[in-house]
Amino acid sequence: MHKVEELKIWTKAMELAKSVYLLASELPKKEKFGLISQIKICLVSIPSNIAEGAGRFSKGV
Repeated sequence: MHKVEELKIWTKAMELAKSVYLLASELPKKEKFGLISQIKICLVSIPSNIAEGAGRFSKGV
Protein backbone atom coordinates (compact mmCIF):
# COMPACT_ATOMS: atom_id res chain seq x y z
CA MET A 1 0.00 0.00 0.00
CA HIS A 2 1.12 3.52 -0.80
CA LYS A 3 2.14 5.74 2.15
CA VAL A 4 1.08 9.30 1.40
CA GLU A 5 3.65 10.66 3.87
CA GLU A 6 6.39 9.40 1.54
CA LEU A 7 5.15 11.43 -1.43
CA LYS A 8 7.31 14.50 -2.08
CA ILE A 9 4.35 16.52 -3.34
CA TRP A 10 2.34 15.78 -0.17
CA THR A 11 5.32 16.77 2.01
CA LYS A 12 5.72 20.04 0.07
CA ALA A 13 1.98 20.73 0.41
CA MET A 14 2.19 20.24 4.17
CA GLU A 15 5.18 22.60 4.38
CA LEU A 16 3.26 25.18 2.35
CA ALA A 17 0.22 24.78 4.59
CA LYS A 18 2.28 25.32 7.73
CA SER A 19 3.99 28.39 6.30
CA VAL A 20 0.80 30.04 5.10
CA TYR A 21 -1.03 29.10 8.32
CA LEU A 22 1.63 31.01 10.30
CA LEU A 23 1.40 33.93 7.89
CA ALA A 24 -2.40 33.99 8.21
CA SER A 25 -2.08 34.22 11.99
CA GLU A 26 -0.44 37.61 11.48
CA LEU A 27 -3.45 39.05 9.65
CA PRO A 28 -5.78 41.40 11.55
CA LYS A 29 -8.18 39.71 13.95
CA LYS A 30 -11.14 41.33 12.18
CA GLU A 31 -10.45 38.98 9.27
CA LYS A 32 -10.82 35.90 11.49
CA PHE A 33 -14.14 34.79 10.01
CA GLY A 34 -13.52 36.10 6.50
CA LEU A 35 -10.21 35.80 4.74
CA ILE A 36 -8.42 33.75 7.42
CA SER A 37 -11.07 31.04 7.52
CA GLN A 38 -11.05 30.74 3.72
CA ILE A 39 -7.25 30.48 3.69
CA LYS A 40 -7.30 27.71 6.30
CA ILE A 41 -9.97 25.77 4.41
CA CYS A 42 -7.89 25.95 1.23
CA LEU A 43 -4.71 24.94 3.06
CA VAL A 44 -6.27 21.77 4.39
CA SER A 45 -7.77 20.80 1.05
CA ILE A 46 -4.45 20.72 -0.86
CA PRO A 47 -2.71 17.86 1.02
CA SER A 48 -6.08 16.18 1.59
CA ASN A 49 -6.78 16.03 -2.14
CA ILE A 50 -3.28 14.69 -2.80
CA ALA A 51 -3.79 11.95 -0.21
CA GLU A 52 -7.21 11.08 -1.62
CA GLY A 53 -5.83 10.86 -5.14
CA ALA A 54 -2.89 8.72 -4.03
CA GLY A 55 -5.30 6.35 -2.28
CA ARG A 56 -7.29 5.79 -5.45
CA PHE A 57 -4.35 4.25 -7.24
CA SER A 58 -3.13 2.00 -4.45
CA LYS A 59 -3.79 -1.73 -4.33
CA GLY A 60 -5.22 -1.55 -0.82
CA VAL A 61 -4.84 -4.12 1.92
